Amino acid sequence: MAYEVTAIKKRPRTFDELVDQEFVVETLKNSIVQRRIAHAYLFSGPRGVGKTSAARILAKALNCDAGPTDSPCGKCSSCQEITAGNSLDVIEIDGASNTSVNDVREIKDEVLFAPNSSRYKIYIIDEVHMLSNSAFNALLKTIEEPPPYIVFIFATTEIHKVPATIRSRCQQFTFKLISTTGIKKRLMKVAEELGITAEDEALFWIAKESTGSLRDAYTLFDQIVSFSDKKVTLSQIREKLGIVGIDELGEIIRMIAQGDGKKVLEYTDSILEKGISIEQFVIDLTEYFRNILFLKHGIRKEDILGYSADTFPEDLVDQFPVPHIEFAIELLLQLFRTFRFSLNQRFELELVMSRLAALQNMITRHDLLQELKQMKKDIFESPGQTLPENTTGKEEKKEEHTISPETEKDIIENLIKHLHKEKKLALVSALEKIESWEMNGNEFFLTFNIKDKFAGEVIKKERAELTRILSESFSLSIKLTVLFNKNDQNNQPQKDQRVEILKNIFQGEVIKGE
Repeated sequence: MAYEVTAIKKRPRTFDELVDQEFVVETLKNSIVQRRIAHAYLFSGPRGVGKTSAARILAKALNCDAGPTDSPCGKCSSCQEITAGNSLDVIEIDGASNTSVNDVREIKDEVLFAPNSSRYKIYIIDEVHMLSNSAFNALLKTIEEPPPYIVFIFATTEIHKVPATIRSRCQQFTFKLISTTGIKKRLMKVAEELGITAEDEALFWIAKESTGSLRDAYTLFDQIVSFSDKKVTLSQIREKLGIVGIDELGEIIRMIAQGDGKKVLEYTDSILEKGISIEQFVIDLTEYFRNILFLKHGIRKEDILGYSADTFPEDLVDQFPVPHIEFAIELLLQLFRTFRFSLNQRFELELVMSRLAALQNMITRHDLLQELKQMKKDIFESPGQTLPENTTGKEEKKEEHTISPETEKDIIENLIKHLHKEKKLALVSALEKIESWEMNGNEFFLTFNIKDKFAGEVIKKERAELTRILSESFSLSIKLTVLFNKNDQNNQPQKDQRVEILKNIFQGEVIKGE
């Protein structure tokens, strides 16, 4: 009998054999029992979690001689033909190789014909997101109002690429990743059936490496069995597949904790000499730091860590504060991203390992703030250290700075001279229009006649600049306030202030025309 890979041999045959897809299984079984069968289904989710298998099981459930039933017998001619993949009424189409609109038009023509010998004519289109836009548009009417004997089942790993017009016409089911524990249980069952002795840690490693895909786990399991000689051990996997041992990783991280750059680089070299790929070494080292981070946060769940929490020495976990671990992980992830464009991957790795050896010397922002707070506390709260006090026992009064009227005038005159030097003649002209001034504390009130409102507005607009000049050039901290005298108005026509400014700039006079 021809050899059959585990992924095919252990493909689920009934709904109950689907792993970790309880919601999908329960909903589909209830809809069949209640005869609420949709004309189009859309199965989405990661690879290797049972989407296509669920589509075939649903096809058997609908066309079983005892059905429609939520538990297809698997023995009738219809079930056996669907399992073998040669049923005339269950057509499986690969969406990746049948992307054109012409392929869909053939389906539109075929649906007009009733099933050959089954209850339903079922189309299973795998990787449906690969269809072209024209092909999707050609499907719209067909999947919305198909003949009563037609059922479409679509499967995709990239649901976001399926148009909303298609999704809205289908019942959607999202398949989730399979848990590490669920995969491990399946691998244990397969190992028992094959008469293979497998270490618990080895099976757990395979389950973890499959990242939620049962098909990937079966494929990796077959590969390992091929060189394990009926005995699967973790040490053998590391040796044959070029994986860094957990003890070796712990040793190099201990050297990093000690800050011994020489030992870190030499030990890294010895690991690479064993034939371990640089990328695999970075992946394993990153994972070890990740597990330390989880342990620092009190997470000890084996499914998350990938190892038993006791695998990681407590004294080693305590060596690193959380910010240092996060920095190490970030550094290693960045290293992996740069490998694609690297001049020499080994040089890049050695540079990062040298930096990791100095990890304990890294000062985080949090450490710096805490140190500053402690220094402040030591200065003001240490014994014999007191804050400055008034020796007289009386509260000192702040000396108020008073300016005489003559000085106030001097301020304005000096300010005008300064602005003349800086060629800011518009401000000079505006200041010359001041009618009166008064100093009250640090506030300098400048009063303009209402007819000189334009000049006052110029001063108000440039208050920040004038305040700066007073501070920098005359060492005066003064707040300028502009007021307008509304009580001093006469009947003479107001002069255009813009004309007056131009007169002052050009030192001229207005010549009236005859």
